[in-house]
Parts: sequence; C-alpha cells; structure tokens
Amino acid sequence: MKTNLLPHLQTFLVVARLKSFSAAARELGVSPAAVSQSVRHLEKQLRVLLFSRTTRSMALTDAGRRLLDGAGPGLGQALASLQDVSAAPGELVGRLKLTVPEIAAPYVITPVLPTFRARHPRVDMEVVVENRFVDIVVEGYDAGVRLHEAIERDMVQVRLTGPFRFVVVGAPAYLARHGTPQKPEDLLRHECFTIRIPSSGALYAWELERGKRNWRVPVRGGVVTNHRELTQSLVEQGLGLAYAFEPAVKAALSAGRLVRVLEEYAPIVPGFFLYFPSRAQRSGPLRLFIDVAKELAAKTM
Repeated sequence: MKTNLLPHLQTFLVVARLKSFSAAARELGVSPAAVSQSVRHLEKQLRVLLFSRTTRSMALTDAGRRLLDGAGPGLGQALASLQDVSAAPGELVGRLKLTVPEIAAPYVITPVLPTFRARHPRVDMEVVVENRFVDIVVEGYDAGVRLHEAIERDMVQVRLTGPFRFVVVGAPAYLARHGTPQKPEDLLRHECFTIRIPSSGALYAWELERGKRNWRVPVRGGVVTNHRELTQSLVEQGLGLAYAFEPAVKAALSAGRLVRVLEEYAPIVPGFFLYFPSRAQRSGPLRLFIDVAKELAAKTM
C-alpha cells in the first residue's frame, strides 16, 4: 500500500474517533469538505466504504471497524513517537553519554546535572563512573572527563576546573606514632594506601615534584583499594598515609582530622577537562552540557 495514503488514514481515524466530520475538521484545522474528500479518496483507493452516512447520522461499516481496530493503535503509537522526539522551538531533544572518573564526579557532574536537567529536560543523560581509561569512540560515549595529562593529543579538550594539587595526607595520631616524612624517599618506610592501575595491573607510584625535579615513589602498604572514601576513612583512623586529590580532603584538613605531609613536594595538575574526538562531532546536547559545566563546575573546587 502506498505511503501517500497515510494522511488520509489519519483523517479517517480522527473522524472515527470523534464520530463527526465537522468535529474532525475543527481538530485537524481544515474544512469539513476537505475531511470528506480525504475519506472518499481513501475509500476509493481501498475499494470499500468505511462509513455509512446519511444527512442525520454516520456509522462505521464492517470494513471501517476493521481498519480502525487494526490501524488505530499502530498509527497512534507512531504519532505519539513523533511527538515524543520532536522539539519545541528552542528546545533540544537527544541523549548524552559520559565517562567520568570517581574523583571528578562530585566536582564536574554532581553540581552540573540538576541545572542541566532543569534547562534541558528532553536530553537524557547516562553518566558512567569508572576509573579505567576508556576509548570513547569504540565504546559509544559522546565525551569523557579526565586529567589533562591522561587525554590523548588528538582529542578536543574543554577545561572544567582550575588547577589543583595532589597531596600526601595522614592523621595526627599516625604521624605521632610513626614520625613525619621529610623527603619523598621516607615514604618507603611508611604504611601507604595506593591503588592498582586498571590497564597494567601495577601499583600506582606516588608522583611528587619540587622545582624541576620529579619523583615516582613505589610506596607499599597492607591495603590496596581504588575506593577513595574507604581510603580516607582508614587514613583518618590513623592506619597509614594516602595520596589525595586535595579538594576531596579539604573538609578533613580544615577540621584537623588530616594534615598535609611533604607539602612542598605536592604536584600541581592543570585540572579536569571534558574531551571528545573533534568539534565536527560535537552534538547539540554535548554543546549545551559544556556551557552549563563551564558555568558551574569550577565553583565547587
């Protein structure tokens, strides 16, 4: 059957639902004559009568009833789907999928998402929080969030936060028992909480710097975990030292539950960046997310 009959089928369904040609004309915004002509055209193409009509009444024929029962739900669902994906003037409809490391989520996603959803409710968000390195093209992500040095050079980068430090921290009780490290090499004699690098399986060596000199200290300890909150809890209980994202331990430092160690060796990193393959591939939802993220994310650091 030719698809050019679909407009006439829609007219038929409206007439059948309202049981009135004139009422159907008002809903469709056309003249009663146009509605009647459309129904006659459909009947001619189908070679059946769809309505029994007199000057005073109308009713569906058996063929009309079967067409209503068969086509009505399907066409109604199709029209509803068109309405669901359509956008009002100035409104954007779409989907955005992001990969975000655990330490970044509270600073570049949590503060941004409520405002973004309020402004763009027709954009669906999927945020996957994971610490492994992700090939965003192969795995179907629109963009990712990472530290500057972890992003491949062929990616477009958009700054989300300002620079910050990674610091070595410990509880006052631990330092009172075991002493305070004075230089990076001293960390080798301390209980340190570190993580395992997902891509290689190796334990992460703490990165420190002072002036132009850099250290990668292969610390060790009895607990290895990639869960930041667990690590901080254990460190606050005086069980060892941790290498921490400074904004994440700001409250504990202010309260005196933790203190900085080797602060003069704390490295400064450029910050968190949103990255994606190229400006040509930047979708409408991603462009809007960037606008809101740049406005709000840095305020939480």
